[in-house]
Amino acid sequence: MSGITVVIPTHLARVRNGMTKRAIGSVLGQTLPAESVVVEHDLTHAGAPATRDRGLQKVVTPWTAFLDSDDQLKPIHLERLMECAIETGADYVYAWYEAVGFGADPLPHFGRRFDPERPTQTTITILVRTELAQSVGFRQPPEGALINGERYGEDFQFTVECVKAGARIEHLPERTWLWNLHGANTSGDPDRGDARTR
Repeated sequence: MSGITVVIPTHLARVRNGMTKRAIGSVLGQTLPAESVVVEHDLTHAGAPATRDRGLQKVVTPWTAFLDSDDQLKPIHLERLMECAIETGADYVYAWYEAVGFGADPLPHFGRRFDPERPTQTTITILVRTELAQSVGFRQPPEGALINGERYGEDFQFTVECVKAGARIEHLPERTWLWNLHGANTSGDPDRGDARTR
């Protein structure tokens, strides 16, 4: 067994438009199969941090991988991240993405070794030791907050908190997943309506 659980936070619009099914399919097609998958639905507009954290707290395997419900893993994603974790002794491993729908890579950190003294955004499509992740958890950062001059969300805050907890973070400079830009993130925002076709 791989010892990995993949956590996928989602909401109704992404279930209806097929994105969640596509994300789950990409997990089921891994060369290193996940031991389990937790699909956590945001039924109360609690938002991504709360939904991701609820899913995370259900994990019982030693490792947790995260995937947003509008993105996809390439078949080798879990295998390559686990190999990197074993080879380096890392607690937290992140690869990189192919940006789908972007004019240019929005995060210019591909290939740069992670520096805990000056952390940079990694996205949340990571492999992390479950005990570490559960101790850190996810919460919404203050509006307009900056780290090293970069605006950040709950995923970057999670990374920074992992650094504070003494985690060893390694970057695998390979593009092992697809980051889809579509402008239809409605989780946590009931005023944006039911984006069934997005």
